[in-house]
Amino acid sequence: MSLPLVIEAAELAENLSNPNLLIIDLSDEETYNQGHIPGAVRVDSSRLMLGSGPVPNKLPTAEQLSALFSDLGLTADTHVVTYDNQMGPLAGRMIWTLNLVGHQNCSFLNGQLPAWLEAGQPLETTANTREPNQFSAQIDTDYVADVAYIKDHLRDTHTVIWDARSGEEFRGEKIVNAQKGGHIPGARLYEWTNVMVAPGSDTRLRPAAEILAELDRLGISTDKEVITHCQTHRRSGLTYLAAKHLGFRKIRCYDGSWFEWGNLPDTPVEQ
Repeated sequence: MSLPLVIEAAELAENLSNPNLLIIDLSDEETYNQGHIPGAVRVDSSRLMLGSGPVPNKLPTAEQLSALFSDLGLTADTHVVTYDNQMGPLAGRMIWTLNLVGHQNCSFLNGQLPAWLEAGQPLETTANTREPNQFSAQIDTDYVADVAYIKDHLRDTHTVIWDARSGEEFRGEKIVNAQKGGHIPGARLYEWTNVMVAPGSDTRLRPAAEILAELDRLGISTDKEVITHCQTHRRSGLTYLAAKHLGFRKIRCYDGSWFEWGNLPDTPVEQ
């Protein structure tokens, strides 16, 4: 099965009966129970995070990811489609997580569940499960940036940091769960919601050429390695997905994000 990274509702509907299709719903349990895409399996978004330690929003261990993808029955032939009820960031983070364990056969539902409903497609309320399969996760660290990596590349002209937070957070006017406010030196601000047609009402991705032009003016260009982050690597799940969709080849996510950077005593900050 060959499906695009960003899939429209109509194309997904045409493939619902394919036995190799796995649809992952990252909505909260109440939303999932009210109605979801037929066949969709709910995954608690907490399983995309380490969940312990001083920075619980970091990526899970290989053992945690092995358990998650074993529970989902993931195989090399499985094509995963993701969506959530938060305008796409968790769905994007799931795709990043799949990519870093070597699984590239995945798609992001453009516009999430509202686009599915707008296309006249049905919902179901039956909870779905998968037949478990043994999956052994190995983490490809080329998809991850840590504090040491960022510090080593702060003056690297071939690397650019994409800060997906709000302008208030970027400028240090709003500090969320951190000892200090501002941004990583040299980081470029492009809010995660800027990739959408109309946040809150139409969460489909805007035309690629428009986003690329705006990013390019900020110095976030496809010839550079991009490190994207936000506060807890939720919003930057969507910017990872958007960058991949736009043709960026070298994309890392700083999973510690500002929750880590803004609480360390020796990390440099600009405002």
